[in-house]
Amino acid sequence: MALLEVSGVTKLYGPLRALDGVDLRVEAGTFHGLIGPNGSGKSTLLKSIAGAHFPTTGAIRFDGADITRLPPYQRARSGLSLKFQITAVLAELSVYDNVLLALQSLESNWSLLLSRSRRRLDADVMHALERFRLVDRADDLAGELSHGEQQWLEIAMALAPRPKLLLLDEPTGGMSPEERRVTGELLMPIKAECALVIVEHDLDFIKNICDRLTVLDQGRVLGDGTVEEIERDPRVQEIYTSRV
Repeated sequence: MALLEVSGVTKLYGPLRALDGVDLRVEAGTFHGLIGPNGSGKSTLLKSIAGAHFPTTGAIRFDGADITRLPPYQRARSGLSLKFQITAVLAELSVYDNVLLALQSLESNWSLLLSRSRRRLDADVMHALERFRLVDRADDLAGELSHGEQQWLEIAMALAPRPKLLLLDEPTGGMSPEERRVTGELLMPIKAECALVIVEHDLDFIKNICDRLTVLDQGRVLGDGTVEEIERDPRVQEIYTSRV
């Protein structure tokens, strides 16, 4: 059984058919990339999985349970985490406290009222910061980080609750080539504990880290397979030479 199963998902916005019968399977312990031209439905599919909006038709199963109509917070509690395309760190709080708040999202209200968790979670916060090369910036305000560092911080926050599946929407947008390279290095170790679905326009980046790719075009699945299979697919070659 796949960790994530998307079956026949359609999403309508009035007359616009943003998704049209999309099927997707993501296995545990794998990195799965979503690629395609602008407007092909990649971000819409990611948001449907995360619960930012519900599909018009179809079903989404996660870890064996039907989550099609669950609100986002229940999906998060079941082990699903999302980082949106636009960075959303808390700029006026320290880098440390951003990660601490992400961890405290799993705490009970009683524990938070008694302020019992800060000391207990310190090792987990520092581990998350070390993993994403931010430990030396722990006391700095998040708003003082570079764009790339803010992206790494938000990924660290998304991973802090130890999800089973992480959804990333264009995490390298606006990064320099060196920052994109480092981002790939930072993501690879999480495969041992968390599956990944990633939307990305940088084909070299996504090919270097993903086990499988799904290609969307005009809301439909154009191709699905290993990186090598997708690269050989003439339909995929056509859209990337003529429309991307």
